[in-house]
Amino acid sequence: MSEPVLISGAGPVGLTMALALKQLGVPVRIIDKSAARTDKSKALVLWPRTLEMLDIRGCAQPFIDAGMKAAGARLFARRKLLAQVHLDIAHSVHAYALMLPQSDTERLLEELLDRLGVGVQRRVELTTFSDGGDAVAAVLRHADGHEETVDTGYLIACDGAHSTVRHGLAMEFEGDTLPSEWVLADVLVDGDIAHDKLSICWTPDGVLVLIPIRGNRFRVIADVPASSGPQAQAPAMEEIQALLDRRAPASLRAHDQIWLSRFRINERKVKDYRRGRVFLCGDAAHVHSPAGGQGMNTGMQDAFNLAWKLAMVWHGHATPALLDSYSPERSAIGDQVLRNAGAMTKVAILRNPLLQQIRNFSIEALSRLPAVQQRIVDQLTEMDLHYPHSPLTYAMPGAARHPAPGERAPDLPLASVTQGAARLYELLATGKFVVLSVGTAELALLEGLGALAIAARASVANAGTAGSGTGAAAGYQAGHIYLIRPDAYVAGSAPAGDVSAIIAVLQRLRSDA
Repeated sequence: MSEPVLISGAGPVGLTMALALKQLGVPVRIIDKSAARTDKSKALVLWPRTLEMLDIRGCAQPFIDAGMKAAGARLFARRKLLAQVHLDIAHSVHAYALMLPQSDTERLLEELLDRLGVGVQRRVELTTFSDGGDAVAAVLRHADGHEETVDTGYLIACDGAHSTVRHGLAMEFEGDTLPSEWVLADVLVDGDIAHDKLSICWTPDGVLVLIPIRGNRFRVIADVPASSGPQAQAPAMEEIQALLDRRAPASLRAHDQIWLSRFRINERKVKDYRRGRVFLCGDAAHVHSPAGGQGMNTGMQDAFNLAWKLAMVWHGHATPALLDSYSPERSAIGDQVLRNAGAMTKVAILRNPLLQQIRNFSIEALSRLPAVQQRIVDQLTEMDLHYPHSPLTYAMPGAARHPAPGERAPDLPLASVTQGAARLYELLATGKFVVLSVGTAELALLEGLGALAIAARASVANAGTAGSGTGAAAGYQAGHIYLIRPDAYVAGSAPAGDVSAIIAVLQRLRSDA
């Protein structure tokens, strides 16, 4: 196909998809029915794993420069400090939560895309489409009312929870709307409150969350009694102040509202993220509780997952069967994020006094255990999202125990500069698999597979260590050869001197195999 890939929706997920595909040499066209990008804070946090993906694409720094690094979270119950979560134990060089309003995230993504010569076509709406097997025919309605029919090799739906594409495919959005009601306020807050940590306050009548954005600007979220009938109008500042007075751990004053909203939580997901040449990403495929702030991050990682696969197929480097892995991989991740976010919400809004006491006692005791702290941080930062059961995860004889097949591949320095890259993540920016030798003889470039894979050798001085938060080798097992996917996950590994299994995997992925 010579026609650009069509991306419907220019929120963070659609923009990420367009950026990743364009960087990998795939022509794209991105449309959105809105006249301008959002001016609301909406999704507020970029977690370490998403920052690592942006690092692979060579563009993490603008986001880091624009955001505020939050060091962790504090949990209060009845205004008593119950537990603290310290993000500096995350196994990443980005051991923090990057607080950045969605309006800024979209702006930065759009600026990066503009530099590549791709602009968002706004006030253009996808109305209907049909998958003909060899191409997708889509009808686009422009601002002046005229309609355009385009053919595209692939249609990618990044058009949100009310996705036109999902409805067009008649896909069931399975799940529920939770009975609780919530208020949200993006406001300035004065008082004794941490400006670099999230504050979560459990009280007998509900939860209050204070999320730092920048300076004394905070996001305030709280559950409130559900109203009858249609969802009520946005809350008044008086309601927000009353919630702070009743639930905050200290005397706080809210003022200078930036955004006020009232919402209910939906937990919904499609079973399949793909049908033929049409793919669903982000909220078009899954929506869930905002607890943990993982919705946008999960959607952006959907985009990173699909982009490298689509690029390989587009360029003829891999068989189209590679695209079959997208839905099972990301659907399993969607299920995991839904469970985690739902569980955090249910724990936070417990009303039974006895269950509240048990919850508080358990959290206070367990949170002191290093293993529990690490598990909480791994879940929040999305460092625990792996692909152990993926069709692209291969169990090879003598595989390394860490990182195990399907697990995240940490960044590490290379022993020599390969294609201008001194680090693994720089090399992954090529969109190719990396065959990485750790503590073994350097591999020659794989003959006949140069379009699909690159050989590299780890810096032995930094290999086989178990450090955290350094971004160095972080646990590679010396004496092994790893097959690293372009999105920094381990496809498989084998002992030194036995690269035949890795070669066999690459041969199966080739378009002419």
